[in-house]
Amino acid sequence: MTCASCVGRVERNIKKVPGVELASVNLATEDATVEYDAAVANPQTLIAAVEKGGYGVRTAERTFGVSGMTCASCVRRVEKALTKVPGVLDAQVNLATEEASVTYLPNQVAVADLQAAVANAGYTLNEQDDALADEEADARSVEIARKRRQLTVGVALGLPLMIISMLHDFGVIAPIWLGQAREMAGMAGHSAPAFYNLWPWIFGALATPVVFYSGADFLRGAWINLKHGSATMDTLIALGSLTAYIFSWSVLLFKLPSHVYFETAAMIITLILVGKFLEARAKGETSAAIRALINLQPPTARVLRAGQEVEVPVAEVHAGDILAVRPGEKIPVDGVVTTGRSAVDESMLTGEPLPVSKQAGDPVFGATLNTSGAFQLRATRVGKDSALAQIIALVKAAQGSKAPVQKLVDRISAVFVPVVIGIALLTFAAWFWLSSVGFTQALIFAVAVLVIACPCALGLATPTAIMVGTGVGAAHGILIKNAESLERASSLTTVVLDKTGTITAGKPTLTDVRLVPGATLDEPALLALVAGVEASSEHPLGAAIVAGVRERGISVPKASDFNAIVGHGVEGQVEGHSVLVGSPRLLRERGIDLTAVDALIAELQASGRTAMPVALDGALQAVLAVADPIKPSSAQAVAALHKLGLHVVMLTGDNERTARAIAAEAGISEVIAEVLPADKSATIAKLQQSGAVVAMVGDGINDAPALAQADAGIAIGTGTDVAIEASDVTLLRGDLQGVPQAVALSRHTMATIRWNLFWAFIYNVIGIPIAAGVLFPLTGWQLSPLIAAGAMAFSSVFVVTNSLRLRRASLAQDQAAAPAERPSAPKPSSAPTA
Repeated sequence: MTCASCVGRVERNIKKVPGVELASVNLATEDATVEYDAAVANPQTLIAAVEKGGYGVRTAERTFGVSGMTCASCVRRVEKALTKVPGVLDAQVNLATEEASVTYLPNQVAVADLQAAVANAGYTLNEQDDALADEEADARSVEIARKRRQLTVGVALGLPLMIISMLHDFGVIAPIWLGQAREMAGMAGHSAPAFYNLWPWIFGALATPVVFYSGADFLRGAWINLKHGSATMDTLIALGSLTAYIFSWSVLLFKLPSHVYFETAAMIITLILVGKFLEARAKGETSAAIRALINLQPPTARVLRAGQEVEVPVAEVHAGDILAVRPGEKIPVDGVVTTGRSAVDESMLTGEPLPVSKQAGDPVFGATLNTSGAFQLRATRVGKDSALAQIIALVKAAQGSKAPVQKLVDRISAVFVPVVIGIALLTFAAWFWLSSVGFTQALIFAVAVLVIACPCALGLATPTAIMVGTGVGAAHGILIKNAESLERASSLTTVVLDKTGTITAGKPTLTDVRLVPGATLDEPALLALVAGVEASSEHPLGAAIVAGVRERGISVPKASDFNAIVGHGVEGQVEGHSVLVGSPRLLRERGIDLTAVDALIAELQASGRTAMPVALDGALQAVLAVADPIKPSSAQAVAALHKLGLHVVMLTGDNERTARAIAAEAGISEVIAEVLPADKSATIAKLQQSGAVVAMVGDGINDAPALAQADAGIAIGTGTDVAIEASDVTLLRGDLQGVPQAVALSRHTMATIRWNLFWAFIYNVIGIPIAAGVLFPLTGWQLSPLIAAGAMAFSSVFVVTNSLRLRRASLAQDQAAAPAERPSAPKPSSAPTA
């Protein structure tokens, strides 16, 4: 594919396949994402549809060793096992060499999938090359090498052709008459007219390899499109260069009294090839984030086999294996520490700069760095199930998605090339029939129009910025679900923060036990009963009480008839007593008089603690208090959000006084308290109805309905929560620092997209009329087709390199400008999305 018109063609061809429900093609990633009914369609039919339209699908071929085969039946079993793996197109197994040659879609198949399939069939698949190779990068390297060869021929022949042609036109180089050539060959005595000057024939000979070898891709693409009744960028380049080339040969062969333009034909191809070569290299850089993630995983692991450490490829590690990790090594796969302790640098996945202490029972993740001690781990998730693989899959999905603004571009691109061809024909007709410039000059104007028009810049403006932006996000521990989420995040006005686990550490502790006068039990006995009923609760506050009781050395009895009152408290029977623990509102609703402890409750709440009265057999016994301190970075993150011009709201089920105390510590002015989990999404909807564009930030589990309701749902994870369906953005770091970074990144990315689109539109709007000669009657100045070709090449390179600037965009919170402070760029209207 070369331009946005190609994208439309490929999408239409795929959608024609029976069973296809959705097809989305991305020019920058050169990927097609297809949803289809597997009972009706398959990858082979999809590939055939793409190839029918004149395009190809990237495939990879790899050879593996196969052990355990004894006969031809084994060969068939291995081939059958391999071809059943989704994404495998063909598998050929050779019994004599004990090798399997597999052709597959590189972004669909992992080596571990192939090995697992063959293992299930009773055989072993052994790698013979690098398991971590990035086949897509390899395919791009092959493409760049081919373009380099084509460009080398174009420069080697086209540049001398242009220089000699100019010198010849200016009279610096004398003509070589055919008669003089014959005299030098011993054939004197003959004469020739002027049109037998040999230089134009030499120019034609030099231009021919450039047009038909260096320009082969353009000509082939134009021919295929012509057969299908469509037109793309290839059509414009082929028309422009062939028009100059064929016209020049016509002048020579039919002895027409006109100038030849072989240098124009050759340099149109060469200059555009320069742009395409630079564009291909720059597009490779836009996927640097994926390559960096792929390269994180170490190639081998030390597995304990029969008590001995054996070094094996990572792809051969299975869940349940025990692995040894030494200081300074990368952890090969996800697992749980079984013995030893260490500190692990998880910054490559989460962006968290400080190493995290690990000991027996703690989870560790593949590709993270063991900084100090040695330990052993039990592998839990390998291959495509690992956290790293899920992160790579999410980044790839985001990079291949389309932003809503792209839909407008797609509609324009669908008619762009036919409109340009129409303008070129009108330009020729107008200058030829309505002026006295003549055929040649009219042709030059038409050729300039064809080669200056650039649908490529339109097609690359959005996806290249999305690719780089999502890659930068991944490097900072910010996983963006798709381009639409990125676009929505850029227009946020309000950020709603959940309290527990988001603003606070999410690790509450039991701080106070206040018995009321006349309590029937002492503190240890009462705490035992409270812990007994709270032990059946899944609420963090309940867990904090149970942990606090156990820290005091008190045994926890079992409860019966347990009942959780969602958002309020718990009740149950423990050792013959009826125990009720919860919010002051709950106890009042149950008829418990709290007058004696109202002042105490207010005091505890004012200090940021959650007060929970306890009733035993219907009588008030005590007030417990639990505190959940805010994270050290929360106040800084809230300040950064304010600096971005965002309104920050805290949403919690806690009581008003406690919530306001926590909010004041974090620097938040608006608090919505005492909201039940089921009502959080309604609260978000109410904010949206007031005109706010709302982001909800939560833990991605209890807050799932609110995350889904918000314009942008932001889930805070810990490196494992990388596939939270309800959220648009997942922060791998366990704090709020990533929220202002995500907003700043989305604004940087959308600003880049707007500038890219502005350039792509304004370039064509200004360039095409100038190429058509609107300035010629007034100034006598015309745009040479060579300059037009150079401008066309530059426009695509400009868009891609402008997107690459995002890699240097600062996400530092003190540098992210508020919306009013950001430089404005013309913003095309966005089409509504289905």
